[in-house]
Amino acid sequence: MASDNQVTLVGNLTDDPELRYTPNGAAVCKFRIAVNRRIPDGSGGWKDGEASYFSVNCWRSLGENAAESLTRGTRVVVAGRLNYRSWENQDGDKRSAIEIEADEVGPSLRWATARVERQSRSSSSSSGGDWGERVAAPVGGGGTDQEETPL
Repeated sequence: MASDNQVTLVGNLTDDPELRYTPNGAAVCKFRIAVNRRIPDGSGGWKDGEASYFSVNCWRSLGENAAESLTRGTRVVVAGRLNYRSWENQDGDKRSAIEIEADEVGPSLRWATARVERQSRSSSSSSGGDWGERVAAPVGGGGTDQEETPL
């Protein structure tokens, strides 16, 4: 089923991923990424603009694989859907957040390399064609480039 609500972001993890399990046993991994904007500096070069921060949720095998493979500072490509949620805190104040429900997560190979390790197919997979591919954390460091430095 195609959706008009699709987003792809490239950014750096601000902290290590946090893996938890729902009472029903479903894995959910949460992490935040920082996305830097690049702004022309007027002399033909580029400078860092403001960073935007996004919360990402990864479910089931994607979440387990992300928690095992990613660490703070890893530059990732996240594809998924925007999800708006609202709630009331203990003081009665209304809060809201826009999060990314990830469909795919992988390391950015712009400044790093990665090794892909295929997991065996699990009969408990609920996503039909999910082969449970796991992408290992980038090897060779996060790498930096003077023109664009990841957070």
